[in-house]
Amino acid sequence: MKSMYDVRQLLKKHGTIVYTRDRSLDLALMEEELKELHEWKMIETVDFQQALLIIRSESRSEKNKL
Repeated sequence: MKSMYDVRQLLKKHGTIVYTRDRSLDLALMEEELKELHEWKMIETVDFQQALLIIRSESRSEKNKL
């Protein structure tokens, strides 16, 4: 997993599509969804960690834009 596209595809595979027109809110919702999927053992720990790093990196760059 290397990009936000990959994270979105992982979430989509599990029936979750996040789009609210607010990028920061989207990222927060995606992070919550990932945490739940991992807690329910629906995704592997490695995928969870990689996706979380990507989301947090995107979140940091979003905050730097403001």
